Amino acid sequence: MLGLKLPTDPRWVNLAEKSLEEILTDHAYCEQKAATTCISIISLYPDKIDMVRKLAPIVTEEWGHFRMVLKELEDRNLTLGRQRKDEYVNAMLKFQKKDGHLDDRLIEKLLLCALIEARSCERFRLLSIHLEEEALRKFYHSFMVSEAGHYRLFIDLAKQYSTEEKVKTRWQEYLAHEAKVLNDIKLRGDRMH
Repeated sequence: MLGLKLPTDPRWVNLAEKSLEEILTDHAYCEQKAATTCISIISLYPDKIDMVRKLAPIVTEEWGHFRMVLKELEDRNLTLGRQRKDEYVNAMLKFQKKDGHLDDRLIEKLLLCALIEARSCERFRLLSIHLEEEALRKFYHSFMVSEAGHYRLFIDLAKQYSTEEKVKTRWQEYLAHEAKVLNDIKLRGDRMH
């Protein structure tokens, strides 16, 4: 369904489980960044009324996810650590085309958001299946379902504001680049991506 070219190495779940405070911290910041990214897109494109209407609830949902992860940390007597550099997102941002018409840059933003949501969905699925603790498996299953919906929304919005052919072509380029990025980044259990 997601079309990702490179599946996550299954050892990632074992590494994540060993550094639960770290993975929850990184997850919290990923949710925060997702909310602020949607706010940024809304601010840049207020004239895209349908998109604004569809993204506004995502801001609320992502911020709610941030709060859910904070509560999970608190319930486990763990603390939110400091935000760390996200090598994955930074590498993907370098691939993003930043020239051209404002509408072209919107498609780049939407496709990058779709890809990050797709990868998050894939990783949440792995956590929901392979974590030892049942409560955590359920916790991550709910995030998996949500991210799948967000992924679809971003792809659909890109198609709404461009041609389907352009979106398909660029999406394949993003998927190929993302596979290369993941091959180049060291597998770490303290990062969601």
